[in-house]
Amino acid sequence: MRILLVKLSALGDVVQSLPVAMAIKAQDPSARVDWLVEPPAAPLLQGHPALERVIVSPRKGPAGSLWQKAGRMVGFRRALASVRYDAVVDLQGLIKSAILVSLCRSERKIGFAGGKEPAAALALNERLPAYDPDRHALLRYLDLLEPLGYQRPAQVQYGLWPSAEEERAVDELLAGWDQARPLILLHPVALWPSKLWPLEHWVELTRLLVEAGVNVGVSGAAGDTAWGRAMVAGWTGAASAPRDFTGRTDLRVLAALQRRARAVVSTDTGAMHLAAAMGAPTLALFGPTAPWRTGPFGAGHQIIRLGLECGPCFRRGCDNPRCMNEITATAVAERVAEMLAGPAARAKELVHGH
Repeated sequence: MRILLVKLSALGDVVQSLPVAMAIKAQDPSARVDWLVEPPAAPLLQGHPALERVIVSPRKGPAGSLWQKAGRMVGFRRALASVRYDAVVDLQGLIKSAILVSLCRSERKIGFAGGKEPAAALALNERLPAYDPDRHALLRYLDLLEPLGYQRPAQVQYGLWPSAEEERAVDELLAGWDQARPLILLHPVALWPSKLWPLEHWVELTRLLVEAGVNVGVSGAAGDTAWGRAMVAGWTGAASAPRDFTGRTDLRVLAALQRRARAVVSTDTGAMHLAAAMGAPTLALFGPTAPWRTGPFGAGHQIIRLGLECGPCFRRGCDNPRCMNEITATAVAERVAEMLAGPAARAKELVHGH
């Protein structure tokens, strides 16, 4: 069977969709699975063991002249039209994915009815009933295995195994640290302003963790360096000093780095899902969003959420984000200490309203 999975963005959603591809290949090794994705998450999929071809949408591609952009679009259309698929599965369920699904050659175009943009289902000819938004996103994605004739896997697999080159890159980042000290990674930045935990709290958390005797690294993209620099400021030169890794890793090296961590502390962002996929015990700070929908999936993870009456509001901005601001650095440091004290406890079962 030749299958195209359509999950364009964002990073966390792409990570949570990987178990679909892994389940298909585990149950049908002869299946040929392609993936349609936008550029930001594409590097994570290149060379993935469950995928034959990664098709990158030019929608958010690099800058260039009009002719260059037109050339990329022509090449993209040819790539889509070059294969007739037995099934195209829209894991995104948005207008932007529906447009691309409509360009694909297949007699079966599968996805959910309803969703955030119900009109997206017009591109489908096989529609599953509208999903319950309070089910975890990863479980919803796995529902799309059934119309393909595959079973939901007993154990979720992501297939993100670091290469030797990526492991060496991590060795270089960690060189000079006492490897007997646990590594704690802090990922401070999120796309939504309302998801951000105040910088001064991250600075205080960094201090508390270093004083507790652990190695502290700050991860993030190149645009997050102001946060990283502020969090490690004042510690230069000490063997136990925290390190700023922002802008120094690509997605795959970040994944390999997370795999080495005894704990990852993050807001609700793509790096949080990547850490969970790599098996790193993850402590997620939640405010405007719902961890039962999009929390780190699986056992061994923890959530800190105040549960204020106004939340989850799912608003990108807030004039008074108490749900994040009132989480204290001391509370987070204490939870990290609990995670380090012994084998990771099973993640709390999160249900709506709890």
